[in-house]
Amino acid sequence: MSLNLNDKKAVVAEISAKIASAQTIVVAEYRGIQVGHLTQLRAKARDQGVYLRVLKNTLARRAVEGTAFADLASEMTGPLIYSISDDAVAAAKVISDFAKTNDKLVVKAGNYAGKTLDKAAVTALANIPSREVLLAQVLGMMLVPVASFTRGLAALAAKKSEGEAPAAAAEPVAEVTEAAAE
Repeated sequence: MSLNLNDKKAVVAEISAKIASAQTIVVAEYRGIQVGHLTQLRAKARDQGVYLRVLKNTLARRAVEGTAFADLASEMTGPLIYSISDDAVAAAKVISDFAKTNDKLVVKAGNYAGKTLDKAAVTALANIPSREVLLAQVLGMMLVPVASFTRGLAALAAKKSEGEAPAAAAEPVAEVTEAAAE
């Protein structure tokens, strides 16, 4: 279906708006994928907050012109699906995870923060844990010294209380003995 000039301008404007806030774009060739599988891919992308769209390559090239993703224009050939996300890893993760189960989806390239990525780099980016997981890991590492310090203080307190209990029991006996002597 061909688009008229106004429709093309609207598509370029929409994609440009998405790209303006994006950190990552991943392009993949979808030749031969059944419609049902593409629907599943779109549903996964929606769940992850990833903008996923099949575009005409000329419109996509116009949308990335003058942006940090301009180097990706040389990879825009063939039937491509574009995965765009504000999260650094989400776009790569959605496409790579789906490509593992469907061999007809072939990752071509990607771009993260202005750096062009090949297929291996996109896969490596997809294997990075999500932002929430990374934050939890950092918080866990920050809590380890505090927890160790707390356990050390508790052990020291327990040791002192064990050492003081026999001494405290011996003192009243000594006081009773002294009081009886008087």
